[in-house]
Amino acid sequence: MAGKEPYKVIDVFAGPGGLGEGFAALNQGSGKSSFKLALSIEKDPEAHSTLLLRSFYRQFAPGNVPKEYWSYAKGEITKAALFELYPQQTKAASAEAQCIELGKTPHLEVKNLISQRLDGSEKWVLVGGPPCQAYSLVGRARMKKNNPDFEDDVRHLLYKEYLRIIADHRPPVFVMENVKGILSAQHSGANIIESILSDLRKPSAVVSDRKSGLGYKLYSLVDNKPPEDCDPEDFLVRAELYGIPQARHRMLILGVRDDINITPGILQKSDTTTVAQAIGDLPKIRSRVSKEPDTLELWQKILGSISSAAWYREGRKNSLAETIKKIDSALVEIQKQELKTGAEAMSYTGIPKIFADWYRHGCGLVVTNHAGRSHMRSDLHRYLFASAFAAANGRTAHLKDFPKELLPKHTNVQEGVKNNHFSDRFRAQVGGSPSTTITSHISKDGHYFIHYDSAQCRSLTVREAARLQTFPDSYKFEGGRTSQYHQVGNAVPPLLSMKVAEIVHDILKRMKV
Repeated sequence: MAGKEPYKVIDVFAGPGGLGEGFAALNQGSGKSSFKLALSIEKDPEAHSTLLLRSFYRQFAPGNVPKEYWSYAKGEITKAALFELYPQQTKAASAEAQCIELGKTPHLEVKNLISQRLDGSEKWVLVGGPPCQAYSLVGRARMKKNNPDFEDDVRHLLYKEYLRIIADHRPPVFVMENVKGILSAQHSGANIIESILSDLRKPSAVVSDRKSGLGYKLYSLVDNKPPEDCDPEDFLVRAELYGIPQARHRMLILGVRDDINITPGILQKSDTTTVAQAIGDLPKIRSRVSKEPDTLELWQKILGSISSAAWYREGRKNSLAETIKKIDSALVEIQKQELKTGAEAMSYTGIPKIFADWYRHGCGLVVTNHAGRSHMRSDLHRYLFASAFAAANGRTAHLKDFPKELLPKHTNVQEGVKNNHFSDRFRAQVGGSPSTTITSHISKDGHYFIHYDSAQCRSLTVREAARLQTFPDSYKFEGGRTSQYHQVGNAVPPLLSMKVAEIVHDILKRMKV
């Protein structure tokens, strides 16, 4: 019956579903979900495949996910076979997770679909955000260079599809997420964030000629200022302050319809969660050796050869002495451990050091998406040095910290040493701190995401990146590995989303209809 819990969620530009997952995971101690995803819309087929599988998983009560789900995760049966065994749940999942490109799919079709899925609900929430590429700081610089018409890129205006949904369906509450780069992005010479905030306050005036009076108050989730006093920077959420094991800074805008006289709460700060706490329990694996016949013995031999380098011997007497000690310890572990290269599904017998119930609920003894990447010989030595340096110094190594013999022979590397430009291009995570931001760039290479454990000498796996994003281990990412990394990097941390969901739930619960 409309208006009863669980409250419905419409998730657009959903990616693999991080924002929606946080809402779906919230319960108020009753064991019953506080929210139900009525519809998730995503245009990318592989991200949609992840959404669909997760929706299927959620059709079962906690603790009652069928064993065949894990059979599929382990590659023992096909997805088609899994879905065929549970047609009712598959039908429900297909209705929820839909592969649609907003802006290209006819507007009336999207409008009717949302109306159908809402089915008269008055208490519900719209969540999501337009694609990030046109707003991200790195992406914007790259696009300006390669595309002189960048300022007219339609991706600047995709948020207007979000406005159309607001104008059509008048959600009592919405949550809009985007990258920090929109604070400085410009369109047609004006700051785009000012336009976005103005449009979100009066969506109908922007997308139609209707003078409906529909308006929204925009609240910060980190500062209890009145909405009229909020500056754009007040919408910036620093995830590491709220227990997320990652220094992820994103815009989160909470909109409450003008006719609802409720002041929302704000996020409550939490103790710091570190990289080691988040991923240290996962199975230890090694990287593969690229462009050569890979074996454990070859990997061990390549890493062991670092000790014969002149810089290594001399380093014992200079500022690298502590780093060399860390490498020495790692080499002992490397030679005695018989590490595998990981797999899309592998056995797991550990216990997470933090958020154990969150990460491992219902997972049994399986962990997915935990296959190591391949690295070249030269990069293996760089990764070993970078991870040991980070452990010894509590910070990542900059190019000027590397022995000259380890630096790539590229002109831009020498410029980086001299001018300190992109000087952390071999960035090891520090085990005792939150990670740096997991971005979609992790899909391109692992140089910015080197594991803190030198004895594993590799970049992060998809599962480790997902852990830092706070995805539960039962969340299996679909598609090729490049796509999996991309999905994880673009997502909202579900555990942060669940904290936002608590605030939204309080608004809807207090709302009178």
